[in-house]
Amino acid sequence: MIWKEYDAVTKEVDIMVNPKEISNFEDLLKVYGFQAEIFIDNVQELIDEEDKAAELSPDNGELTWTRYYELEDIEKWLDGILDKYPQVTEGFAIGKSYEGRTIRGIKISYKTGNPGIFIESNIHAREWITSATATWFIDQLLTSTDPEVRNLAENYDWYIIPVFNVDGFEYTHRTDRMWRKTRQPVSTSNCIGTDPNRNFAFQWMVNGGASSNPCSETYGGPEPWSEPEVKALADYVTSIKDKINIYLAFHSYGQWLLSPYGHTTTEFPENYDDILDIGEAFKNAILELPYKTEYVHGSTATVLYVASGSSVDWVFNDLDVKIGYTIEFRDKGRYGFILPPVQILPNCQELMAGMKALVSKSKALGYV
Repeated sequence: MIWKEYDAVTKEVDIMVNPKEISNFEDLLKVYGFQAEIFIDNVQELIDEEDKAAELSPDNGELTWTRYYELEDIEKWLDGILDKYPQVTEGFAIGKSYEGRTIRGIKISYKTGNPGIFIESNIHAREWITSATATWFIDQLLTSTDPEVRNLAENYDWYIIPVFNVDGFEYTHRTDRMWRKTRQPVSTSNCIGTDPNRNFAFQWMVNGGASSNPCSETYGGPEPWSEPEVKALADYVTSIKDKINIYLAFHSYGQWLLSPYGHTTTEFPENYDDILDIGEAFKNAILELPYKTEYVHGSTATVLYVASGSSVDWVFNDLDVKIGYTIEFRDKGRYGFILPPVQILPNCQELMAGMKALVSKSKALGYV
């Protein structure tokens, strides 16, 4: 199973190998002259540690951000937030998933006339750190006394979807921790699901940026908008496009801040210099924290790999939201998708530092 696709810059790819196939895999590496390093000896052990952390946490409707939570827990917490802060919060639903689950979001607005920032999280089911970070960020916007956080909370309208791929997310908790895609069957294959972040209409399936193989992790679907979740998000964001100044997609892993475009290494947005300046501010703010975590920023295709049909590129191009990024959280591969719960809060702190800088620089450059 491919965890992280081939990185054109580092010339690396992360792969999980069945223990029974290790010998054959090592022989294959020798034949082609590839070098390999083992990051995780036993993936199941990391999954078991996640389960232990969950068992030790009290089930009282609150989130502690010392463990990962299931969809039901997150939605219960979201209900509590909406009840506790009715003057500044509003729940919204963008639609239903293939399996009939409601895709929920929260709007946080302290006053009318604020510029808007939209956050889409957990579009890839196995990236649990994304919804953990999104819920923490929601909590901070409502409870933090830090002046810079209060500025973010009160002078911007926030639209946040903590768990977008609700069917896939549920499946990772019930059946397969490593599941990435949606859960809609494919009529031409026995394989299930589409990569929702390859299913948006902008440059769909262009330049090999998605797979036409239904069994692939990056299958782009039989056509754009084939996934009800993707169509629902597109319709909702389109309906409020005049209220959105910044669009962010939370992903893991790799420590990247990726900007348009993903489908080409030769074309760049007209405001690419500004996008890079904002990215530099984001990167430097995180680097100043005690963790010294390093992010790399730039267009998806030039610093990482070609990826077409993504949400950020579609919003940027078709809806004319000129500041948009995919944020790939911790780490660089030591734990990958199974980031230990002890790293949730450090990752959240890094996101907040980066977010303060990103919004501040975007404002200085006239985008908000």
